[in-house]
Amino acid sequence: MKTGRLAVIPVALSAAAVALVWARRRFILVTVKGDSMKPTYGHGQRLVVRRGGYSVGDVVMFRSPATMTHDVDWMVKRAVAVSGDPVPADLAPRAGAVIVPSGKLLVRSDAPDGLDSRQLGLIDDRDVVGVVRVPRNY
Repeated sequence: MKTGRLAVIPVALSAAAVALVWARRRFILVTVKGDSMKPTYGHGQRLVVRRGGYSVGDVVMFRSPATMTHDVDWMVKRAVAVSGDPVPADLAPRAGAVIVPSGKLLVRSDAPDGLDSRQLGLIDDRDVVGVVRVPRNY
């Protein structure tokens, strides 16, 4: 009877290892730097980002544009317009388009004076890593 129970341990450990590998490939844990997403997320807050697609209204993590000289490699902002959407009036001067082009998106900080597409312009969707899933403060 003990032998049967011991046989279950390697199976359980294997299943746990597979689940851990899946989770590490699917999710990323990040720490917010700065206050441009306040009041939704504040400096030092930990977020879980799910790799994959996004839609308007999602808070996304993306690679900082190469043209920006900041001390962060990644940014967390809210997607406000995606490919095919009309460009919001306040973002139009920097976007240089009336409709968001294919493969691009526009982002906005939750803080009124935060860094977003008003300064960054269009974001390439290939630079988007994923969507903030935990915590859901919005």
